Amino acid sequence: MRASTGTRAAVLGAGSWGTTFAKVLADAGCTVLLHARRPELAHEIGETRENAEYLPGIRLPDRLRATADAAEALADAEIVVLAVPSQSLRDNLTEWAPLLPADAVLLSLMKGIELGSTKRMSQVIREVTGAGPDRVAALSGPNLAREIAEEQPAATVVACTDHDRAAQVQAACHTPYFRPYTNQDLVGCELGGAVKNVIALACGITEGMGFGDNTRASLITRGLAETARLGAALGAEPTTFAGLAGLGDLVATCSSPLSRNRTFGERLGRGMSVEEVQRSTRQVAEGVKSCRSVLDLARAHGVDMPLTEAVVRVCHDGVPVTQMVKEIMSREAKPE
Repeated sequence: MRASTGTRAAVLGAGSWGTTFAKVLADAGCTVLLHARRPELAHEIGETRENAEYLPGIRLPDRLRATADAAEALADAEIVVLAVPSQSLRDNLTEWAPLLPADAVLLSLMKGIELGSTKRMSQVIREVTGAGPDRVAALSGPNLAREIAEEQPAATVVACTDHDRAAQVQAACHTPYFRPYTNQDLVGCELGGAVKNVIALACGITEGMGFGDNTRASLITRGLAETARLGAALGAEPTTFAGLAGLGDLVATCSSPLSRNRTFGERLGRGMSVEEVQRSTRQVAEGVKSCRSVLDLARAHGVDMPLTEAVVRVCHDGVPVTQMVKEIMSREAKPE
């Protein structure tokens, strides 16, 4: 199933995932404009057909053009893809909102919960743009950018309360190597994407401390239980968490060395401080900031999330990783 060559898509954010998804859209037959905030990056992509900073060695298709002009990127776009760090979405979108085409689908690639407001990304998009729920969608699943850019087979979920809009995005990004499914449970898909980053930090921490597969499997399983509890409190469909946006994304992010959050946690587990790890990488590990907003959201709904709480204590309260493990393991024994 290929998109019509007339489908115009704008991707706002030229990091590794934004660039990769722009490539997917182009490979599916869309005409794509990728917005890079820095003119030199847009120029480099145009000249070399490569985003060497974020995706070295990956040739970008000719259907994909890059620009530093948001108005140019958004002109007549039918699908607008938002691929900026979740905590910067509101500021960026406030700037872009007057330029958005009136009926475009607004697709979130972001996996986080906004600090302070504890809003999911779709809620922020609707609040800033005034768009109806039928126009706002999210893409989630095991989406490690490098593997998809290399055209390794992967599946994902396009979530939107409006099935026709979800199907429109599905058609626009369906390629021989990238298989999108639709889902109308936007709440569940967004929560799965946000919480898995926090659990991946915990998995990385224990990996860095030298623990093995039993520990990781235990954290993944109990992390999925935390996510499902929060989802139930917010009205998500339980089956979503057994699917690609739940278990699929969680397994990939907790297991792969390509995962920014797992890698960040691994460095913490080896003894680096949060500040030292942040200085050592340009990539954004969404879970470091979002863990606080996820915990705030859970507390507001009376949901117990001990792993999330432990990650917050390490990342923001200065608790040593050894103390984190001790606290988790010494919790009161109870039925699963």
